[in-house]
Amino acid sequence: MIIIGVDFHPEFQQIAWVDTDTGELQEQRLQHREEAEAFYRELAARAVQVRVGMEASGHARWFERLMGELRIELWIGDAAEIRTKRVRKQKTDRQDAQLILKLLLEDRFPRIWVPSWENRDLRQLRWHRQRMVQTRTRIMNQLQAVALNEGLRCKKSLWRERGRQQLESFQLAPWASRRRHDLLELLDRLNPTIAELSQAIEQEVERCPLAQRLMTHPGVGPLTALAFVLIIGNAERFQCGKQITSYLGLAPLEESSGNRRRLGHITKQGSSILRFLLVEAAQVTVRSLPEWRSKYSHLMMRRGRKIAKVDMARRLAVRLYWMMRQRWDYQQRVKFGSHAGQPGNRHGAQ
Repeated sequence: MIIIGVDFHPEFQQIAWVDTDTGELQEQRLQHREEAEAFYRELAARAVQVRVGMEASGHARWFERLMGELRIELWIGDAAEIRTKRVRKQKTDRQDAQLILKLLLEDRFPRIWVPSWENRDLRQLRWHRQRMVQTRTRIMNQLQAVALNEGLRCKKSLWRERGRQQLESFQLAPWASRRRHDLLELLDRLNPTIAELSQAIEQEVERCPLAQRLMTHPGVGPLTALAFVLIIGNAERFQCGKQITSYLGLAPLEESSGNRRRLGHITKQGSSILRFLLVEAAQVTVRSLPEWRSKYSHLMMRRGRKIAKVDMARRLAVRLYWMMRQRWDYQQRVKFGSHAGQPGNRHGAQ
């Protein structure tokens, strides 16, 4: 068996590899993509078992596809955890590759879960729609500023037919008129695109039973449900709700020492899109469920509106996690209670 430690860079990769049968150890730098592809294809042609380990990094999709095509076992590790295992202060590409190889040989490599290619492609759909919506919002804000400067004070009617006619009727300077025309043209092009992407997401939700189950919770729509399923992936890899909130960046940053405990702002280390959707969905849930509205009002008076919104989003994430893990809809969750799925609960093993 050949085990390879890879220090991956966009332009090249430094590798350290060992043949466990002969004990041969070699190091090499491979330029991307031609030299690296030729090296791994030659290994695959030798019909030997090969295991490759590398840190999680960007710009490596082509390399992951190549490993899948050649049926070479690829392990992707937690870059932060690998960094903590470095002993020497000196850091070079060769030492990084050697460290990864050492962790692989000693069975200490911090392997992480990697989503499937279908999952990644659906994430691109979700991300693309989010970016289009953000672009449309910026355009609408600019047009609204033009209208306000011209004395149109009714913001809600601006995007109706009458409001648009008023916006187009304003006498503006030549370049201001050109800017208004271009912004309206971009807005007209974005609306059909966003509608098409939204329809595609709804179709994907119809093919995803887990997302449909999450949508039974008040306030959770197809966008939030599908994003939650895609980002969480396999719910069994999390042991409790605290791990979910930490994974999504909704847990507070802690800096404690001795008898002093200090909690700061949330870490924001997870998916920014999913955090945004959870906050938006939690606000709808607050308006829909009296018990959530009571908790939100009480927390808002104590800590403020922003902290209350984040806390409700954290509660919603934990609920959706248990619904996803136990494969329950909202009515089953209400029936079994808030402690369902926890150790000692007789319904948690169902």
